[in-house]
Amino acid sequence: MQDFLLAEDSYGPQSHRFLEGQTTYAHVLRENGYFCGLVGKWHLGDDTSAQAGFDYWSTAPRGGGPYKGVEMFRNGESIRTTGFKTDLVGDEAVRFLDEHHDKTFCLTVPFFAPHDPFDFQPEEDRAHYADASFSCFPEPPGNPQRRWRHRKYEGSRESKLSYSALVTGMDRNVGKVLAKLDELGLAENTVVIFSADQGYNCGHHGFWGKGNGTIPFNVYEESIRVPLIWRHPGKIPAGKSVTPMVSSYDFFPTLLDYLGLEAPPDPQRVGRSYAEFLHGGSPEWPSELFFEFGYTRAIRTENLKYVERGDGWWDELFDLEDDSGEEINRVGKPEYREQRLGLRKRLHAFFDAQGAPDIEDWRTTTKQILPTDTGYYTWKD
Repeated sequence: MQDFLLAEDSYGPQSHRFLEGQTTYAHVLRENGYFCGLVGKWHLGDDTSAQAGFDYWSTAPRGGGPYKGVEMFRNGESIRTTGFKTDLVGDEAVRFLDEHHDKTFCLTVPFFAPHDPFDFQPEEDRAHYADASFSCFPEPPGNPQRRWRHRKYEGSRESKLSYSALVTGMDRNVGKVLAKLDELGLAENTVVIFSADQGYNCGHHGFWGKGNGTIPFNVYEESIRVPLIWRHPGKIPAGKSVTPMVSSYDFFPTLLDYLGLEAPPDPQRVGRSYAEFLHGGSPEWPSELFFEFGYTRAIRTENLKYVERGDGWWDELFDLEDDSGEEINRVGKPEYREQRLGLRKRLHAFFDAQGAPDIEDWRTTTKQILPTDTGYYTWKD
């Protein structure tokens, strides 16, 4: 997979399971006695069917879509609904806990919010922002590379309110799940991890959207930075922030390490465990992260970010210490030449080690229908 899945790849007769043959954390947990449930967004193919090590499955297919009146599938059974999708996900999570709390369980709850469309939010979530000034939503000049699809959100108070209300609705439902753990007496014996799959620009850099909110795709901090919170009362020190740069690809080894489990070896698996930080330790930790989205790859260190693109698009080098807004491309500056070459070498070494093709051949290893090749990405309406 090099991009999001179109509807036909995600759900229906043409869809197939894009994680087939890959070992997931749910596989490892199930083999070690856990009952694994997925409630919410899947969007990795054959959306309505349990897979990838999960025993319990409750989803709304196609990955996105409206926030009201959706079709859910619970363990293969279609359920027609009229309510708010975020509430449905929260309610399904609570249902799982009510039915399976007597087991050793793992529950994965991927909310759809606050991703667009901003078509519906309950009034109880909107009411918080009736008099808000929304000062945290910047309004710089429009980015010339921004896609037409999200230009309707620019300068719109309603869009700012809708996005904020969707965040609040998700927060409210996270609270619902945590309250259920308290009610069942499980809070002290359950590790809770909160994170996200991507960031989102709400006017930042002159556009709305994520990494594919511009053409070419971007790797701005607002697109790639996500929250990461671990909670385990009595086991993880409360209220503590640590500074190492970690990635979503570090989650798999960290979760298993934290639980004292091991996955079968896989030479293509990337990521390292940061579990020692969770226990209060301070291990050596090289601060270097890698990213890939279609024809765009990047390496990010504590103060530099090098972005390399195929398909004839330009490369970028940002000095994050001097230019935190990523406004000045230093890729052609003589004084940054050695740093650029060093970053480029490490970037290529990382992807070569995983057997990835040259960036110009990025299409050759994916089986999906690429939105890039369907006319989905345009500057024009």
